[in-house]
Amino acid sequence: MSVRIACGLSTASDPRAGAVQAAVEVAEQLAGSSIDLAVVFACGAHLAAPEETLEGIHDALQPDVLIGCGAGGVVGNGREIEGGTAVSVWAAAFENGIVSTFHAEVTEVEDGVAIAGVPDLQGAGGAILLPDPYSFPTDAVLAELAQRSPGVPVLGGISSVRTLRGQAALFLGERVVPGGAVGVRFDGIELLPCVSQGATPIGPELTITSGEGRLIKELAGRPALGALRGVLDRLDDAEREMLAEGMLLGIVVERGQHDYQHGDFLVRSVLGGDPDTGTIAVGATIEEGQVVRVHVRDAKSADRDLHEALALRRQALGRDAPAGALMFTCNGRGRGMFGVRDHDAAALAGELGNVPTAGFFAAGEIGPVGGENFLHGFTATVAVFAS
Repeated sequence: MSVRIACGLSTASDPRAGAVQAAVEVAEQLAGSSIDLAVVFACGAHLAAPEETLEGIHDALQPDVLIGCGAGGVVGNGREIEGGTAVSVWAAAFENGIVSTFHAEVTEVEDGVAIAGVPDLQGAGGAILLPDPYSFPTDAVLAELAQRSPGVPVLGGISSVRTLRGQAALFLGERVVPGGAVGVRFDGIELLPCVSQGATPIGPELTITSGEGRLIKELAGRPALGALRGVLDRLDDAEREMLAEGMLLGIVVERGQHDYQHGDFLVRSVLGGDPDTGTIAVGATIEEGQVVRVHVRDAKSADRDLHEALALRRQALGRDAPAGALMFTCNGRGRGMFGVRDHDAAALAGELGNVPTAGFFAAGEIGPVGGENFLHGFTATVAVFAS
């Protein structure tokens, strides 16, 4: 096996003791292998003195490089810790691969601001990106990467807490960096992206025949608002009940095909409609000719969507079990959405097996749809590593 991955989880109340405990668990599983990369997610008391957490991990594990972030809750060893104190440590030994960490940040320039430190991802197998929500323009950076490095999957999540000092809780090596984003580029390493947007399509597909920016003026040659109302009028009782959770619009990003599947739609909110002009506003930039379809989100559809997305990744791997995975799940999911603990972690284990998996509850999830990387909400995105 060319890729070895392990995960350790600790809920010890003392930050350093918990970090050492989780790291030792990893070290024992990877005995005999040098650690190329460690990824750390921490919550609770770890955010009072994150430097101590990182020091404990380095003492016990001695990874070549490390990234991570603070969170409102973490995922590890099949569990989801949605509150309290916990640290999840994930580490990998890549026999033939190369990992390169980076710190991207916004800097002031004469004409305004610029983003420094974002690597060129051309030719990479993929990347993980962990931004701070207040000091990093994630949407703009993903759009830039789409132009510079098309087709390279970027996955990750936005850190959902800050340190008790009010600074960004981003980890790079043995340092807590004050803002921006941290990440890692993978070369010679097979990374399969999995994105579950937690929504299901209802009603027919419609083509945008007029619109610009975030405004859809016409759908299938009719005023957009009227066309959308026509779709809703034809829904059955079960579909109407699902709409109680809110209406979403799925937009096909990658055009050129005709048989659109569930995962081909970028799901975004419908922000409003203007009865005077018949236009509707959506939470994404649109283009004429794109196909759209109404989507709805509830716990049942989110559960089904995640299982289906993971099953496709398992099928893509063939007979070989994955070496491990990193999961980034929305802080609006968990028990609040599903009514049970460990839902997303259990779904992953059920479809991929009990592979070493770590992650956290994010304030926005990053992953590709239609070959382009986006920032999502209420989503679970997973980076699956082939063995």
